[in-house]
Amino acid sequence: MSDSPENDSIDYGNLMHDALRLLIRNVLTDVSENGLPGDHHFFITFDTNHPDARLADWLNDRYPGEMTVVVQHWFENLDVGDDGFSITLNFGDQPEPLFIPWDSLVTFVDPSVEFGLRFEHHSDDDDDHDPDPENDEIPEAPMEENAEDDTPHEAEVVSLDAFRK
Repeated sequence: MSDSPENDSIDYGNLMHDALRLLIRNVLTDVSENGLPGDHHFFITFDTNHPDARLADWLNDRYPGEMTVVVQHWFENLDVGDDGFSITLNFGDQPEPLFIPWDSLVTFVDPSVEFGLRFEHHSDDDDDHDPDPENDEIPEAPMEENAEDDTPHEAEVVSLDAFRK
Protein backbone atom coordinates (compact mmCIF):
# COMPACT_ATOMS: atom_id res chain seq x y z
CA MET A 1 0.00 0.00 0.00
CA SER A 2 1.06 3.59 -0.47
CA ASP A 3 2.78 5.70 2.18
CA SER A 4 1.28 9.06 1.27
CA PRO A 5 -2.36 10.07 1.90
CA GLU A 6 -2.76 11.45 -1.63
CA ASN A 7 -2.25 7.94 -3.04
CA ASP A 8 -4.84 6.40 -0.69
CA SER A 9 -7.82 7.25 -2.86
CA ILE A 10 -9.27 6.04 -6.13
CA ASP A 11 -8.53 8.42 -8.99
CA TYR A 12 -12.00 8.39 -10.54
CA GLY A 13 -11.19 11.29 -12.87
CA ASN A 14 -8.37 9.45 -14.63
CA LEU A 15 -10.30 6.18 -14.62
CA MET A 16 -13.25 7.91 -16.30
CA HIS A 17 -10.86 9.53 -18.73
CA ASP A 18 -9.43 6.18 -19.72
CA ALA A 19 -12.91 4.67 -20.08
CA LEU A 20 -14.10 7.50 -22.33
CA ARG A 21 -11.00 7.25 -24.50
CA LEU A 22 -11.61 3.50 -24.76
CA LEU A 23 -15.19 4.25 -25.87
CA ILE A 24 -13.88 6.54 -28.63
CA ARG A 25 -11.25 3.93 -29.57
CA ASN A 26 -13.95 1.25 -29.88
CA VAL A 27 -16.13 3.52 -32.04
CA LEU A 28 -13.23 4.37 -34.37
CA THR A 29 -12.16 0.72 -34.54
CA ASP A 30 -15.67 -0.21 -35.69
CA VAL A 31 -15.63 2.61 -38.26
CA SER A 32 -12.23 1.46 -39.56
CA GLU A 33 -13.61 -2.06 -40.05
CA ASN A 34 -17.15 -1.30 -41.24
CA GLY A 35 -17.30 2.36 -42.32
CA LEU A 36 -19.52 5.08 -40.88
CA PRO A 37 -23.08 3.84 -40.31
CA GLY A 38 -26.09 5.96 -41.30
CA ASP A 39 -25.67 9.70 -40.76
CA HIS A 40 -22.92 9.35 -38.15
CA HIS A 41 -19.95 11.69 -38.46
CA PHE A 42 -17.44 13.08 -36.00
CA PHE A 43 -15.94 16.42 -35.06
CA ILE A 44 -12.67 15.62 -33.29
CA THR A 45 -10.64 18.41 -31.72
CA PHE A 46 -7.10 17.71 -30.59
CA ASP A 47 -4.08 19.54 -29.22
CA THR A 48 -1.70 20.14 -32.14
CA ASN A 49 1.10 20.90 -29.65
CA HIS A 50 0.99 17.40 -28.20
CA PRO A 51 4.50 15.94 -28.59
CA ASP A 52 3.21 12.78 -30.31
CA ALA A 53 0.70 14.46 -32.66
CA ARG A 54 1.77 14.25 -36.29
CA LEU A 55 0.44 16.58 -38.95
CA ALA A 56 1.81 18.51 -41.90
CA ASP A 57 3.81 21.63 -41.04
CA TRP A 58 1.36 23.85 -42.92
CA LEU A 59 -1.54 22.48 -40.82
CA ASN A 60 0.42 22.93 -37.61
CA ASP A 61 1.21 26.53 -38.64
CA ARG A 62 -2.46 27.18 -39.41
CA TYR A 63 -3.70 25.53 -36.18
CA PRO A 64 -0.92 26.11 -33.62
CA GLY A 65 -2.99 25.17 -30.53
CA GLU A 66 -6.02 23.09 -31.40
CA MET A 67 -7.48 21.71 -34.58
CA THR A 68 -10.91 20.26 -35.31
CA VAL A 69 -11.14 17.59 -37.99
CA VAL A 70 -14.32 16.17 -39.49
CA VAL A 71 -14.60 12.46 -40.19
CA GLN A 72 -17.53 12.17 -42.56
CA HIS A 73 -17.62 11.86 -46.35
CA TRP A 74 -14.01 11.28 -47.32
CA PHE A 75 -11.34 9.67 -45.20
CA GLU A 76 -9.00 6.76 -45.63
CA ASN A 77 -6.27 4.81 -43.86
CA LEU A 78 -8.06 4.95 -40.49
CA ASP A 79 -5.80 2.88 -38.24
CA VAL A 80 -6.63 2.68 -34.54
CA GLY A 81 -3.85 1.83 -32.10
CA ASP A 82 -2.99 1.78 -28.41
CA ASP A 83 -1.58 5.31 -28.34
CA GLY A 84 -3.91 7.03 -30.82
CA PHE A 85 -5.21 6.80 -34.36
CA SER A 86 -3.95 7.71 -37.78
CA ILE A 87 -6.19 8.87 -40.58
CA THR A 88 -5.83 10.55 -43.95
CA LEU A 89 -8.22 13.47 -44.48
CA ASN A 90 -8.85 15.80 -47.40
CA PHE A 91 -7.88 19.45 -46.92
CA GLY A 92 -8.88 21.42 -50.04
CA ASP A 93 -8.39 18.42 -52.36
CA GLN A 94 -5.06 17.67 -50.70
CA PRO A 95 -4.96 14.36 -48.79
CA GLU A 96 -2.99 14.72 -45.54
CA PRO A 97 -2.10 11.97 -43.08
CA LEU A 98 -2.54 12.73 -39.37
CA PHE A 99 -1.72 10.91 -36.15
CA ILE A 100 -3.87 11.94 -33.20
CA PRO A 101 -2.82 10.61 -29.77
CA TRP A 102 -5.65 9.66 -27.40
CA ASP A 103 -4.38 11.97 -24.70
CA SER A 104 -4.36 14.93 -27.10
CA LEU A 105 -8.15 14.79 -27.53
CA VAL A 106 -10.03 17.92 -26.51
CA THR A 107 -13.51 17.09 -27.87
CA PHE A 108 -15.26 14.24 -29.64
CA VAL A 109 -18.72 14.98 -31.04
CA ASP A 110 -21.15 12.96 -33.13
CA PRO A 111 -23.86 15.53 -33.90
CA SER A 112 -26.04 12.97 -35.71
CA VAL A 113 -27.02 11.49 -32.33
CA GLU A 114 -26.26 14.55 -30.14
CA PHE A 115 -23.34 12.85 -28.41
CA GLY A 116 -20.29 14.76 -27.26
CA LEU A 117 -17.38 14.61 -24.87
CA ARG A 118 -15.04 17.37 -23.79
CA PHE A 119 -11.74 16.65 -22.10
CA GLU A 120 -11.18 19.77 -20.00
CA HIS A 121 -7.74 21.20 -19.35
CA HIS A 122 -7.52 22.45 -15.79
CA SER A 123 -5.00 23.15 -13.11
CA ASP A 124 -4.89 21.52 -9.69
CA ASP A 125 -6.84 24.53 -8.40
CA ASP A 126 -10.42 23.58 -9.23
CA ASP A 127 -11.81 26.82 -7.79
CA ASP A 128 -11.80 28.37 -11.26
CA HIS A 129 -13.52 25.37 -12.89
CA ASP A 130 -17.19 25.87 -13.70
CA PRO A 131 -18.95 22.72 -12.45
CA ASP A 132 -22.08 23.43 -14.51
CA PRO A 133 -21.80 21.50 -17.82
CA GLU A 134 -24.67 23.59 -19.23
CA ASN A 135 -22.20 26.48 -19.48
CA ASP A 136 -19.73 24.41 -21.54
CA GLU A 137 -20.40 24.69 -25.25
CA ILE A 138 -18.19 23.62 -28.10
CA PRO A 139 -17.56 26.44 -30.59
CA GLU A 140 -18.18 25.61 -34.23
CA ALA A 141 -15.32 24.02 -36.14
CA PRO A 142 -12.61 25.05 -36.67
CA MET A 143 -12.10 25.90 -33.04
CA GLU A 144 -10.13 28.91 -31.95
CA GLU A 145 -6.68 28.20 -30.66
CA ASN A 146 -6.21 28.22 -26.91
CA ALA A 147 -2.98 28.87 -25.05
CA GLU A 148 -0.82 25.80 -24.61
CA ASP A 149 -1.74 23.93 -21.45
CA ASP A 150 0.10 20.83 -20.25
CA THR A 151 -2.26 20.08 -17.36
CA PRO A 152 -4.29 16.86 -17.28
CA HIS A 153 -7.65 16.57 -19.02
CA GLU A 154 -10.96 15.93 -17.29
CA ALA A 155 -13.82 14.52 -19.35
CA GLU A 156 -17.39 15.73 -19.21
CA VAL A 157 -20.49 15.59 -21.39
CA VAL A 158 -21.06 18.80 -23.34
CA SER A 159 -23.93 20.68 -24.94
CA LEU A 160 -24.33 20.16 -28.68
CA ASP A 161 -26.29 23.34 -29.41
CA ALA A 162 -23.44 24.75 -31.49
CA PHE A 163 -23.74 21.82 -33.94
CA ARG A 164 -27.51 21.83 -34.44
CA LYS A 165 -28.80 22.86 -37.84
